[in-house]
Amino acid sequence: MLPFAVKKLVFYSYKKGMMKMFGCIFCQVAAGQKPGKIVCEDDQCVAFEDIHPKAPVHVLVIPRKHIATLNDDLAGDEPLLGHLLSVAARVAKMKGIDRSGYRTVINTNAEAGQTVFHVHLHVLGGRRLAWPPG
Repeated sequence: MLPFAVKKLVFYSYKKGMMKMFGCIFCQVAAGQKPGKIVCEDDQCVAFEDIHPKAPVHVLVIPRKHIATLNDDLAGDEPLLGHLLSVAARVAKMKGIDRSGYRTVINTNAEAGQTVFHVHLHVLGGRRLAWPPG
């Protein structure tokens, strides 16, 4: 887990445009420019294994369209965000955790744990998940 100071640095670097200079890693995965263990994909989104899993099943579902955070202007993107949830349910079924249970999480900004500023939904399962998280 990244220390809060690092997360804060990443967040403010993004806000100042430095992340744009290097490109968005999730946009690159969605475009096939960077490797990722793809679980499923369609014309609107891509689901792939998290490289630092926090559970036996830890898949990220991302929109192909770059949206940095849920705080962005989302006018017109509501169907896309709903589609991410439908794909999360499909991923859970594919991974065999739909019946036992799974958690979906979207972190928004540094203090919530967002380290890549491209909206992404975590699908976690395959073990008992404690509450509250974090």
